[in-house]
Amino acid sequence: MSEIDIRHIGTAGRITLNRPDALNALTAGMSVAIEDALNRWASDPAIKLVVIDATGDKAFCAGGDIADLYAQGTAGQFGFGQDFWRQEYRMNAQVAGYGKPIVTLLQGFTMGGGVGVGCHASDRIVCENSQIAMPECSIGLVPDVGGSHLLGRAPGHLGEYLGLTAARMGPGDAIHAGFADHYVPRDRWADMINTLQRTGDVAAVHQVTDTAPPSQMAKDAVEIDTLFAHDALGSIVVACGAAEGAVAEAATKALSRNAPLAMACALRLIRAARTGTGLTEALRHEFRYTFRAQQQGDFLEGIRAAIIDRDRNPAWRHSTAAEVTKAQIDAMLAPLGDDALML
Repeated sequence: MSEIDIRHIGTAGRITLNRPDALNALTAGMSVAIEDALNRWASDPAIKLVVIDATGDKAFCAGGDIADLYAQGTAGQFGFGQDFWRQEYRMNAQVAGYGKPIVTLLQGFTMGGGVGVGCHASDRIVCENSQIAMPECSIGLVPDVGGSHLLGRAPGHLGEYLGLTAARMGPGDAIHAGFADHYVPRDRWADMINTLQRTGDVAAVHQVTDTAPPSQMAKDAVEIDTLFAHDALGSIVVACGAAEGAVAEAATKALSRNAPLAMACALRLIRAARTGTGLTEALRHEFRYTFRAQQQGDFLEGIRAAIIDRDRNPAWRHSTAAEVTKAQIDAMLAPLGDDALML
């Protein structure tokens, strides 16, 4: 069985991620296949729109297949990961700037690399069990695949909160934060897809859209903004630790668990994206970090602790946020010269 199913049905190009046992984690081959299909369909007059979905109930795509990145990285083959991210980011930009509507259906977990496939599309659909997150700081990476762009444009300082803590968004939260557009109950999806394939008109989405559940993060906006408006990561950590309430308590636990260097760099990237020129610039800035992440960051250690040994006890390069210096952040995010990402 193929890990991705690409076909043409009616007026729609169809892409289905097909690794349900792996929560549809994105491999290098799947990313290339998506890019190639979108390139073919861009000039095909028979294709009016694209629908991207996934097999199974548990996940649209729970992230990139990081086991391969770990195996290659620990063997000193850093170019494998660098090439993977370079191509993946190119595909992310392609989805965002596509000349035809792209409808993505985000059931279950959509995280990390899944956000890059699903959350830059023109029409992003969530349902009852949707859970969207950018958990990269928990494995020593930064919110990438254009995630810093989305986080930078979230209301208030919600982007900092989501990026640093890896908090999960339910369907209402995802729409509030700008990671999704439409709430459509799952039992309406099959008929909606059939209509899209028959008509090639994204109005079929609007006809079945329902009212999303309320966003808890919108209710917590004042508290989130107060805690995450501070200039430096260390100040955010102190503020969360000194505050009372469920948001501060959960944030304090996450900030103490995630990689300090990654969080400090993520904070800068999210704020740069807030005032930046757009997705392309954000991807280029993210690539500066991911290019160096295996050798100079905590990425390999983060994967080891999370999915290889599963001891959940990573030995980060820094014990606390206060230990991360501006010079270290500058070094991870410095321009790459000839190795810079070209889009």
